[in-house]
Amino acid sequence: MPRVLIVEDDEAMAVALKDGFVYEGYDVSVAMDGAEGLRLAEEGDQDLIILDVMLPKMSGLDVCKRIRRNG
Repeated sequence: MPRVLIVEDDEAMAVALKDGFVYEGYDVSVAMDGAEGLRLAEEGDQDLIILDVMLPKMSGLDVCKRIRRNG
């Protein structure tokens, strides 16, 4: 089953995105801040990461840079 990580601090948006992907058959994880998103991205094997730019603790741009740098 394809895996999706959603990193979004707006709870309503995160729930809406998660519900849509679950309905389509994806395994979905959700992080509510950049630090948690980075942790989940590094320990999981996601097929897709949906990443908000303005996040608490670490910006989405910084999360993206760290993920790319770490391969």
